[in-house]
Amino acid sequence: MLTPLPDTVQEQLDKSIKYGLDGIIVYVDEAGKEPAFYAAGYKNRENKIPADPHSLFKIASISKLYDAVAITKLVSDGRLSLDKTLADYFPELLGRIENADKITLRMMVQHRSGIPNLTDTPNFWAEPPSSSKEALERVLDLPADFAPDAKYRYSNTNYLLISMLIEKVTGADVFQTIKKEILDPLGLKNTFGGVTEENIDDVMSGYYVGIEEDIKAGDYGTKLTSMVASAEDVGIFLRALNDGSVFNDGEQEIYSSIYVYEHTGLMPGYMSIAKYHKDIDTVVVQFVNTTDFQGLHWSTMEIVYRRVVKIVKKHHND
Repeated sequence: MLTPLPDTVQEQLDKSIKYGLDGIIVYVDEAGKEPAFYAAGYKNRENKIPADPHSLFKIASISKLYDAVAITKLVSDGRLSLDKTLADYFPELLGRIENADKITLRMMVQHRSGIPNLTDTPNFWAEPPSSSKEALERVLDLPADFAPDAKYRYSNTNYLLISMLIEKVTGADVFQTIKKEILDPLGLKNTFGGVTEENIDDVMSGYYVGIEEDIKAGDYGTKLTSMVASAEDVGIFLRALNDGSVFNDGEQEIYSSIYVYEHTGLMPGYMSIAKYHKDIDTVVVQFVNTTDFQGLHWSTMEIVYRRVVKIVKKHHND
């Protein structure tokens, strides 16, 4: 892909499809300009349905940004404490998760807990758990990766526990809390808690290299992998996160102390990047519906993203 930079984002996406990507969507929100929508390749390969920039997409770990905002609001309201431990909130996990009495909520949000990553357990994706409870059971009684707060290591188990905690404190499904606290105030109508009967036709197909069929209907049984959204909805949320408008008084200071302002996502069939570029006051969201888990397609996606951002920056002052 070390070719001259094309003049337009659309040209870049059209070229990118030749590198083994089935479909790609890009949303660009540049301050002072109308949002731009781009797509190339297929929404559905089998039926030759072209990619639609307004399709829904499984956003995978981008949803952690929404979870962290929800935690921030519960902390601000005094309903949760960042310094309370996992054992304080889930006494039944004492002795089942090593150091449960020393791991704080803050450490879980920041991936500094040492709790093993459930998606790294044997056959997680090939034989997925049927529920969050079953997913958690895969890491119970395993030794800690490291002592609490000793280092950073990304672990999806942290956010499974965070989702369970949000539900325990609010008495509502975690997505309902996200909807009430984030989506409704921002007017976001194209973000959903999962691939449901109502919107599955709107969801972009997902493909894994070597498997012919569309795998979008796959449900991996946990709160981690369920959210679907349009690139525009993710982009609007990301701008609100970065400019602080998603927060009430005092909340942004809490959030800034615990989590990041951009994210990527990866699950079978779906890869995504959502970032705000402060130097040009622009949000760029990119979705790709092809994965291989060997890193090749991820690298391709990152290269495409960097080139898209370069093109946007080149035209910034036009």
